[in-house]
Amino acid sequence: MPESLTRREFMKELGKLGAVASLAPMVHLEEQASDKAVGLQRPSFIKTQDEPTSGVDWANVNRYAEFNTVRRGFTKYVGEDEANRLSEVRSANLDKWLKEGKDGYTLLDLAMQSGAGSGGVSRSFIGPQKAKTPEDLGVPKWEGTPEEASMVVTTALRHLGAATVGFVELDTNTTEKLIYSHDPDGVELRIEDADQPEETEEYRLIPKKARWAVVYTVQMSEETMTRCPTPIGSMTTSLTYRRSQNIQERLQEFLRGLGYMGIGEASTNALGIAPAFGVMAGLGELSRLNRLITPEYGPMVRVFKLLTDLPLAPTKPINAGIWDFCHDCLKCAEMCPPKNLSFGDATWEVRGGWNNPGHEAFFENSTACRSYWYSVGTNCGICFTVCPFSSKNLASFHRFRNSVAAKTRMFNKAFVSLDDLLYSPYRDQPETPQKSAASWWKQNMPDYGIDTYQTVRETS
Repeated sequence: MPESLTRREFMKELGKLGAVASLAPMVHLEEQASDKAVGLQRPSFIKTQDEPTSGVDWANVNRYAEFNTVRRGFTKYVGEDEANRLSEVRSANLDKWLKEGKDGYTLLDLAMQSGAGSGGVSRSFIGPQKAKTPEDLGVPKWEGTPEEASMVVTTALRHLGAATVGFVELDTNTTEKLIYSHDPDGVELRIEDADQPEETEEYRLIPKKARWAVVYTVQMSEETMTRCPTPIGSMTTSLTYRRSQNIQERLQEFLRGLGYMGIGEASTNALGIAPAFGVMAGLGELSRLNRLITPEYGPMVRVFKLLTDLPLAPTKPINAGIWDFCHDCLKCAEMCPPKNLSFGDATWEVRGGWNNPGHEAFFENSTACRSYWYSVGTNCGICFTVCPFSSKNLASFHRFRNSVAAKTRMFNKAFVSLDDLLYSPYRDQPETPQKSAASWWKQNMPDYGIDTYQTVRETS
């Protein structure tokens, strides 16, 4: 809580909370809505629906080439001279801050960043192909209902390190369009009638019968991300991607062992549009960040996907009030140093070639975002860490807030003010990490820096 907060200001904010608390009789926090087909167990205020809360015009959605994103096409959008200038700025700043011993940029911090970015396994479109197949073992392949298949895949993924899991059935006129036309490295992704996937230097072939997308999240460390935009803050992203590589490979081998294919990401952010698949699978809603926000972990996740021919029971999009909350909350936009996030209402008008048309969103200026990354020498992440849905250390308050926000927008502004008081000591200093990087080294951190405690989600 900010030290400058006066007693009067504090009591005023408590008054807002008291007004919200009067809604308690209408909120049943313990009531759970379980989808036993896939093992999800969520509060009853999170509703499933046929379409996502953010609008989609499938007729105007086309398969998108990933190399047109700013992540891959930055030089194309800003020009080679500007890209080179920013690279020089990044090198000079990192060298200067290291020698000055700037908080978050010390030798200790940079060494940790290097360590977190190493390890993992090489990604593969088709997987290692080492697990014995049912045919190798002389038995029939595993078969079950789509609901049973969803259950066992969810259980396997949770054991392998995934946070939440959902499933999307591909349809030629809708969700198939979320598969990239080209991977990040420019290789074409073809969807054709074929018995097995195929990979060459020119294309990667996805058999038409691989109709089901397995979509899953991997948690990032809230405590570490609050040190953004320093290397000690950004390294949690690298660590999460390394963990995802191991999860994908093991899932591919698990599916192979059952007698089915597992078509994965050949490189970072490959195969398909991650936030879109997350929304369609019901793992969360689109947000002012123009990224996925989940009910369980806010935006503190990365989203991954894999295709298979194992028939799975699809999960539906959700309405947890997150999309509406983002219309009332401007915190990420206000605390974004380059001000690249939208301050207006959601729109259908894209901001540049790095966006895919045909859907409603808070479109961002991605070139401004990426330019700021160069200036601080990291991948930033401030918008993730200041989001009210990110903070979880007052769990009972957040469960209560989420349940109210899912029912009404009336108190959203008050919730944002309370979040400022509780979690944003440097609300008026967007470029300042919300917590000291030096203090990160003095914590007794849980596994991976995340709170993994959850009750067992049994199914029947």
